[in-house]
Amino acid sequence: MLITNHVLGGAVIGAVTRRPATAFALGVASHFALDAVPHWGDWESESHFLHVAIRDGLAGLATMGTITALAPPEARLAVLAGMAGAALPDLDKPAVRYLGRSPFPRVVNDFHSGIQRESGSRWWVEVTAGATLGVLAAVTVGALRKRATANAR
Repeated sequence: MLITNHVLGGAVIGAVTRRPATAFALGVASHFALDAVPHWGDWESESHFLHVAIRDGLAGLATMGTITALAPPEARLAVLAGMAGAALPDLDKPAVRYLGRSPFPRVVNDFHSGIQRESGSRWWVEVTAGATLGVLAAVTVGALRKRATANAR
């Protein structure tokens, strides 16, 4: 699953739980749940993977920054923690590429790669997940903002 989709899912978790430690842990769990869904991948080449991964990584980072800024102060840490937890398991990819090894134990790497069911024809799964999670993130963070504004009056 694309990192941006993981980040959006983590934002929803953080907005709903509003507890940073819980949001982080559930964010990590959500990463593996989303990766277990058959999705887009199975790249034709390393350059194709990088073409997508770099753009997605930047979009995910921009999404994290935007949602963090939009979250009301009292929920901001939980929302950020949910997004960080949801993104964390994919740190293996840049770590392997640039440092030569994953930061995670082998059992985690084996589990993570073992649950992936990727196909070059499942781009529509990523689009559907992104649209759905994007709407859920907008609704949940929007509700937090609305509640914070009402409480400030």
